[in-house]
This record gives sequence, C-alpha cells and structure tokens, in this order.
Amino acid sequence: MKGTKNLSFVLEGVQKLKFEDREVPQLQDPYDVLVRVKFTGICGSDVHYWNCGQIGPFKVDQPMVLGHESSGIVEQVGSKVTTLKIGDRVTMEPGEPCRRCDACKVGTYNLCPEMAFAATPPYDGTLAQYYRLPEDLCYQLPDNLSLEQGALVEPLSVAVHLVRQASVSPGSSIVVFGAGPVGLLCCAVAKAFGASTVVAVDIQQGRLDFAKRFEATSTFLPGAGSALDNATRLKEENGLSNGCDIVIDASGAEASINTGIHALRAGGTYVQGGMGRDEVNFPITAACTKELVIKGSFRYASGDYKLAIQLLAAQKVKAQELITNIVKFEEAERAFQDVKAGAGIKILIAGPEE
Repeated sequence: MKGTKNLSFVLEGVQKLKFEDREVPQLQDPYDVLVRVKFTGICGSDVHYWNCGQIGPFKVDQPMVLGHESSGIVEQVGSKVTTLKIGDRVTMEPGEPCRRCDACKVGTYNLCPEMAFAATPPYDGTLAQYYRLPEDLCYQLPDNLSLEQGALVEPLSVAVHLVRQASVSPGSSIVVFGAGPVGLLCCAVAKAFGASTVVAVDIQQGRLDFAKRFEATSTFLPGAGSALDNATRLKEENGLSNGCDIVIDASGAEASINTGIHALRAGGTYVQGGMGRDEVNFPITAACTKELVIKGSFRYASGDYKLAIQLLAAQKVKAQELITNIVKFEEAERAFQDVKAGAGIKILIAGPEE
C-alpha cells in the first residue's frame, strides 16, 4: 500500500468493499484545510450502507468512501486560514452546510437541506489518507487529548445534542434506550449535566454490564411482555414510581419507543435519536394525556462539537473507555464485519501508513 496518493476505503455496492487509490482532494476555498486522517471510528450508518446500500432516501448509486468519525493532522492550509497551521492535531466535523439558508442562519445548520455530509450519498467519507474541510469545521485538540479520543468527538457530539435537546438539568431522572456507543455517551453526558438517575436499557446483558461500569446509575433488561408491562417494571425497579423526567431513545426500536413513552411522568420529555423503521406504531393517547414534550434529534449543531471537546478535556466524559480495538487500515473490512457481529463497543481504524 506504499506509494499511494490517497488510499481510500470504498463501498462499491451492497456488501462490496475495496481499497482504491484516489486523487488527493484539492483546497476549494482559501479557508479550506487538508487533513491527513489518523483515526476513524465505525458508525452504525457505515455498516448499514455496506449491508443494505440505503438509509431512508439516501441510496448508494455510485462508489462512495465510507467513514465520518475522524481525527487527523493538518497537512495543508488555505491562504486565508488563521486558526490552524500545518501539523495541528484536529477532530473533524464531517458535515458542510450551505451557510445561506434559514436553518443555517439561526444556528441549526444540521437541518440544512443542502448539507454535504461525509459518507452520506453522494458524498465521500473520511476513510482515506486525506480529507478536505473548511477550517471552522476542524477543531484543534487540546494537548491532553489524543488523536484516538479525537475520533470519538463526532459520536460524543451526537450525544451532546441529544442531551441538550432533552434539557437535562441537575437532579433530572433520565432513561436511555440503547446501550450502543451513542446511548452510552448520552448516559455520560447526562451525568455531566447533573442528572441524578441515569438508567440504561438494552436487550443485551453484556452491554448493560458495560453501561453500569461506565456511567449508568442502574440498568434495565426488557422482558417479553408488553411495552406497558416493561415500563411498569422499569419504574418499579429503579425507584421511579411516577415515571422519569426524560427519555432518550438511541435504539430506533419500536418496542423501546413505546416503553419509553409509558415510562415518562406526566409532563416529561421524550427525545428520539435512534433511527429504525421509517414508520412505527406509537402510543399517541399516552403522549397526549400526559402532555409529553416530544422532540427529534439529528446529528449536532452550533456549539455541540466545542462542548464535546470540553467535556473530554475536563475528563467529565471518559469516552476513550468505549474503544474496544484499533485496527490497521488494511484490516478495515474485518473491522466492519466485527461491528456488524456486535463485537465490542467502538472500533477505530488507523489511517493508511505513510
């Protein structure tokens, strides 16, 4: 693999992966920077595109570089870049908005209809030797954070956005459905925001065991009963007789969504972050009669990346504990297979060797 220009890990089609030597991205604007990618985490969306070729309306119609959870070292800077220099260690926010629409102007640029997001068709991702981004989407890492930790800022920012959407405050009781990387990080961020009760819910006991060692104050393993039965047991087992203040769903599973609605107290807040089927059955009567606040959450927006970095640097969130394995670039396909098989929590892929 030596002597390549821009070695990239490419999804050709459903379950068809290959390494491909591509051209090094060119700076398109005087405010652009070129980053030599050092570490990339594998996200569930990457695996889903590989396995199914499509997520909602986004379909892989042409070869696409995978990956969007990355850190690296600045290799080149545009003529007007002032905040970064060659050699700086950065974490990359992998979505470039238009900056002109109403959503962008009010700071909710994650809702930009023209968003160019890495590894979302038709845009290439970051699993390559080099990646180009505007300087304001590359955040310099503090000296006490490693590049490996830098690759975790993206999923941590998703969790930060979810917790901010939920308006978690000191003393809040929160139930998080799904103990994958984002759900676990939601538990950690909620604790950092002052939540006193953080219950992690999952159908895999091993993940619940990890959640309890990580940041959950308690855990819950759903049974075969109805959503209402599981919600009743969840509340009883965790001292939430009137229901919890907040539910965050990071699973996308219909059973979790329904259980979460029933687990909330009257006037509670429900935030949907996990993506499963496009449509699910939903307990609308319970949502209405309890006057629940129901919100969606999509990626991250203004301030989320900066806060994620601050939480890591202050050791208020120890995201590095989620890293199960780091594999070489040439072993990327095996890493994808491991993630699909549910092995570990978070697997990182090192950048191509120089």
